[in-house]
Amino acid sequence: QMWEEAIALGKELAEQYENEMFDYEQLSELLRKQAQFYENIVKVIRPKPDYFAVGYYGQGFPTFIRNKVFIYRGKEYERREDFEARLLTQFPNAEKMKTTSPPGDDIKNSSGQYIQCFTVKPKLDLPSKFHRPVSEQIVSFYRVNEVQRFEYSRPVRKGEKNPDNEFANMWIERTIYVTAYKLPGILRWFEVKSVFMVEISPLENAIETMQLTNDKINNMIQQHLNDPNLPINPLSMLLNGIVDPAVMGGFTNYEKAFFTEKYIHEHPEDHDKIEKLKDLIAWQIPFLAEGIRIHGEKVTEALRPFHERMEACFRQLKDKVEKQYGVRSVPSSLDDRRGSRPRSMVRSFTMPSSSRPLSVASVSSISSDSTPSRPGSDGFVLEPLLPKKMHSRSQDKLDKDDLDKDKKEKKKEKRNSKHQEIFDKEFKSTDISLQQSEAVILSETISPLRPQRPKSQVINVISSERRFSVSPSPPSSQVTPPPITPRTKLSFSIQSNLELNGMSSPDIPDVPPPLPLKGSMADYGNLMESQDLISPTTSPPAHQRVSP
Repeated sequence: QMWEEAIALGKELAEQYENEMFDYEQLSELLRKQAQFYENIVKVIRPKPDYFAVGYYGQGFPTFIRNKVFIYRGKEYERREDFEARLLTQFPNAEKMKTTSPPGDDIKNSSGQYIQCFTVKPKLDLPSKFHRPVSEQIVSFYRVNEVQRFEYSRPVRKGEKNPDNEFANMWIERTIYVTAYKLPGILRWFEVKSVFMVEISPLENAIETMQLTNDKINNMIQQHLNDPNLPINPLSMLLNGIVDPAVMGGFTNYEKAFFTEKYIHEHPEDHDKIEKLKDLIAWQIPFLAEGIRIHGEKVTEALRPFHERMEACFRQLKDKVEKQYGVRSVPSSLDDRRGSRPRSMVRSFTMPSSSRPLSVASVSSISSDSTPSRPGSDGFVLEPLLPKKMHSRSQDKLDKDDLDKDKKEKKKEKRNSKHQEIFDKEFKSTDISLQQSEAVILSETISPLRPQRPKSQVINVISSERRFSVSPSPPSSQVTPPPITPRTKLSFSIQSNLELNGMSSPDIPDVPPPLPLKGSMADYGNLMESQDLISPTTSPPAHQRVSP
């Protein structure tokens, strides 16, 4: 799951495929993999392994590990007890040390085997490309990977013990371990090359603790904004432990220890640090407000009383802090801290779920099961799905339009002439089934399955419409051609040209009616396709061209 390393290797391969080998098929496949890796970095939660410092003391160990300290990378979700058990199986005669302080020379020079094991915390070392605040999901990889510095903190009491407030004299003895190479590497453990120790004063420890607490709240808020489906229990415990600190007392202990007249008078050099601690306390209020707001949106009815109590405690805390340390605004700070995420995404996640618009992926995934939708075609616009009530209203409007169309169709049918009725009587009884099966109704949308009509037939259809749209001539001995239906319902079939001339019905004489005067060369184009159906007495002039 080290997708960041895979992306770096993929970029090297992409350079070869694109500019050296010109293998675009392999390049496209590689770029698809890289896209999946980037998506995994943002969306997939990866477990954070623990790191352990292991010291091998005594002359009983081999020379390459004797009296040396190594940093080990544990397996996923591996506890320190499990790691120690796995380690002691390799050295069954070794004795486990009970303390974490460095051993004396008597243990190092003894003939036995002593193993010292404790958990260390990797120190974040961000690459230089992250010159601005980025998402916690991206930074979390570098908190446990590509690390070379590790620290171990041990509390130390100095001065008189204060039973009322233990934070006043709690110093931190911090040991920094620097390995030969970054972890993880070709091995899961490397030797420690340098060790140095620093002391953290109680006030510095309080500043560091408040900063870590604020970062933890902010990271939890970002996770819930990125993924609204996350469980609410971790957020509940975090917020309640800060807003209603029944055991530890919260930052009230810092106020009693460092904000008193006595401490300020005795330590004038700590004035800037005290102001920084006050600022961190003030900044915690807007973070808590944002977390409680998200908690209120996601809380269940069973936890509603718990949430109301937490809100009541927060209101008291907020009034007290803002009165003493000032007011801080939440939107600017949160926007700056999560600057890697677009504002549109922030808005979509902070909106209620009922009024949240669907994204492009959501609309396409919903429509993919029934009919594929293509953005940008036929005026398609991505909009949020309408509620059922609005949908039914639009459906009623469509039904109303259909009724209006039917009324117009009926009016047009009433306007048909008597010749239309004669045509219906004569032809419905003969080949009506064949015409219905083979008829093609012309409309504005032409089906792609139907081949284009030859140019000669198109011209003939237009000319036939011109002939039969005029009023009929006086009755004669020949059969009068029946008129054609209106253009909106004009239908054609394979034998439509012959039927219109009265040559398919057995009741009509074989002698065709006289042709009207020729208006253009293309009037008889379709009649020349079948020479045996044309009577010699009515043959066209000799100069008439024959259509292929």
